[in-house]
Amino acid sequence: MGTIKVFNGALKPSSSPPLPPPITCSTSCTETVDGCHEFKINGYSLAKGMGIGKFVASDSFVVGGYTWAIYFYPDGKSVEDNAAFVSLFIALASEGTDVRALFELTLLDQSEKQRHKVHSHFLRRLDSGPYTLKYRGSMWGYKRFFKRTQLETSDFLKDDCLIIKCRVGVVKTNTEGPKIYSIAVPPSNISQHFGKLLESGKLTDVSFEVDREVFSAHKVVLAARSPVFRAQLFGPLKDKSTHCIKVEDIEVPVFKALLHFIYWDALPDMQELVGGLNSNWASTMMAQHLLAAADRYGLERLRLLCEAKLCENVAINNVATTLALAEQHHCFQLKAVCLKFIAVPENLRAVIETDGYKYLRESCPSVITELLRCVASIGEHSFVACGYGKGTLFDGSDTNGRRVKPRLY
Repeated sequence: MGTIKVFNGALKPSSSPPLPPPITCSTSCTETVDGCHEFKINGYSLAKGMGIGKFVASDSFVVGGYTWAIYFYPDGKSVEDNAAFVSLFIALASEGTDVRALFELTLLDQSEKQRHKVHSHFLRRLDSGPYTLKYRGSMWGYKRFFKRTQLETSDFLKDDCLIIKCRVGVVKTNTEGPKIYSIAVPPSNISQHFGKLLESGKLTDVSFEVDREVFSAHKVVLAARSPVFRAQLFGPLKDKSTHCIKVEDIEVPVFKALLHFIYWDALPDMQELVGGLNSNWASTMMAQHLLAAADRYGLERLRLLCEAKLCENVAINNVATTLALAEQHHCFQLKAVCLKFIAVPENLRAVIETDGYKYLRESCPSVITELLRCVASIGEHSFVACGYGKGTLFDGSDTNGRRVKPRLY
């Protein structure tokens, strides 16, 4: 074996140039997330005279992750103006601190001239940057938006109606760095595996008899999804015979939809379940029954899905029965939507004539009292929504952003 010789002399420098230090980079992007809301005020002449500092509020709307609302003061916001001007503001109606945004308030000209009155941050460069709203209830707008006598003789007011368009651009900043890799990951398909397991009928260990029709399922899947099934199949007071359990007070299509959701984590095709009946009527009825079943078996997500579907399909011929259902199963969001719908005078007259209203009056008399309060509230403040729901609006604060007392709507 050879030996290694040790070189004791000085090493000569390499002839190749040194490698440059590695360079990394990133980019900061600041942009606005924009959204618009159109606020129509019918019956301006009735709103006029409500008092200085009192307002008509739009429904809330979401832009850039924050909730906003428009406030119109028919008699002005400030006492010193002596009701000579109308005031218009946009307010932050959700939690937030130092929310930076651009705003645009437009009073639409309803004639062919289309000469709209526009106050905008988007059309000009702001010396101090975007406007900052300090906290919930802060406002931006104009105390002297328009002289009232001029407004009432202008093309902005047509058929006793004003139309206000608001644009909000919430400022967002994010920093992007170089992507080291990009691997496409498919979405989860676990629900498809469970759904196909149900369809296959394999490895089932429990059956349910519903109106003489038998459905097979898997105990462990039912127990994992529903606390009621878990107690029924594995709890200390479980049914003596879990081979075939008889289910009362649920119709076959409803129980089939219930099992479909438990395995697929999604609503089934309602049209297919009801078999060609009138689509809106049948799907609404199915959603009502399915909501009751979801509450019975502790399936909260299914209950909320049914609530959402019923909210979309609220109509004169079903709102009373839907309201009774919401009251019986503690569906507060659905209840709020139904109350707000019925309380509109033209809807109220039609709903009272339905069989559903008679059922509501007999089964849930306390709801009638709440409905009367809601109707009275709309009567007193015809442009401000009645006091139900989770969203919050706020009484007018000054332009310095003082915190104000919240108003439920």
